[in-house]
Amino acid sequence: MANEKYKVSVTKDHLVFCSGHFISYEGSKCERLHGHNYRTRVEIEGKLDENYYVFDFIALKHRTKEIVDALDHRLMLPRNNPVIQVREVGNRVLVKHKEKEWDFPQDDCVILPIFNTTAEQLALYIGQRLLESLKVQHNYTPEVLRVEVEESMGQSATCEFQT
Repeated sequence: MANEKYKVSVTKDHLVFCSGHFISYEGSKCERLHGHNYRTRVEIEGKLDENYYVFDFIALKHRTKEIVDALDHRLMLPRNNPVIQVREVGNRVLVKHKEKEWDFPQDDCVILPIFNTTAEQLALYIGQRLLESLKVQHNYTPEVLRVEVEESMGQSATCEFQT
């Protein structure tokens, strides 16, 4: 009994978000603006509670959906990227990379506190938000949280948090 490990995971058709982005790579290069239909998978490891489950599936789905819904149908922009400058001016978001400049309506953008809008950094962002939400909404901190973000079929990144 002492060696038992439990985990629960959720990945559903409604834990998806369709978003635009572009990333910097190889130091100072920048991709063209494009989008993906992202899918999110969340896994929690921990001890069984008094009800003999790790965490309620329904609550986990709801907390995750709240986070991914805020990304859905938005242009995701990194606040902390060293080569992509993002500035909010009134109700506009101005973005610059070298000589390229974009001007987007603020309502169409979500500016994320990450370095790049890679699948790895999106998994980090979603995981950090989910840990915060689980603590605030349920007074729960999992032993291990894994967040996987799939940006296209068979192409995903995972971020693991150990508490």
